[in-house]
Amino acid sequence: MESMRDIKRRISSVENTKKITRAMKMVAAAKLRNAQDKAESARPFFNRTREILEDIVKNTEETEDHPLLKAPDSAKDLALYIVVTGDRGLCGAYNSRVLKQADRSLSKNPGPIIPIGKKGYKHFLRSDQDILTKYVNIDDYPDFWFARSITDDILNPYMEEEINEVRLIYTHFDSPLNQTVYELPLLPVIPPGKRGEMKTVAEENNEGEKIEKDRQVDYLYEPSTQEVLDELLPQYLNNIIFAALLESKASEFGARMTAMDSATENATEMIDDLTLSYNRARQSAITKEINEIVSGAEALK
Repeated sequence: MESMRDIKRRISSVENTKKITRAMKMVAAAKLRNAQDKAESARPFFNRTREILEDIVKNTEETEDHPLLKAPDSAKDLALYIVVTGDRGLCGAYNSRVLKQADRSLSKNPGPIIPIGKKGYKHFLRSDQDILTKYVNIDDYPDFWFARSITDDILNPYMEEEINEVRLIYTHFDSPLNQTVYELPLLPVIPPGKRGEMKTVAEENNEGEKIEKDRQVDYLYEPSTQEVLDELLPQYLNNIIFAALLESKASEFGARMTAMDSATENATEMIDDLTLSYNRARQSAITKEINEIVSGAEALK
């Protein structure tokens, strides 16, 4: 049985841990609010770009031959994966769910990887995967130019026909208690409305908001359809990656807030149990001392 000193030392240790987890929960909650605001402010621009792309593809026959809309025939049968994880732990199953999805996809169709986040980079480094480039120590609120650099990294090998597909694995923020891992095809670009069951970031974030699928828009392209798509398609990829980064960061903060809240509650329960054990040990020691005093008094009679 533990002594009262040992139990008291454990209570003090758990109380210090509880202070840390409570502070981490408050920090994660503050960051989550900011991340949600940034994700919501980016959605209108993404949605508008998405609608324009859908209109162009539906109403223009010249888009079928664009290199970003179809996989090159001479490309290697390799898929490039962008895997978005966190740089730190203590966020429940946030990182492990993304990495499990990535491992499943890699087992079916192996290829090079661009890990975003230190946890993903270390995981793929241990498993000896082909890492094309890495991004670690990501800002809490990634900016648009960071997404632009990732877009450049995937466009170069795709246009040089080193790969024939690019896929994005990230976590979509549903609520602080629930986050969902999605795998989206980035290249070749699958125009909105042709994705089948696959949903874009915008479609997931705007459930219930109906987009007019049947509207007819007559566009005049200046100087040409090809040059318009040359500008629009990379911009569309930027938007998807940027939105996915913001959603992933919000998911990470939500998962960390929930995990730290659970850790704080567990610490409280542990302190209560240890306090009860301490009181029992103290009561036992007092009872033992009383018995010794009574026994000694009886022996003197």
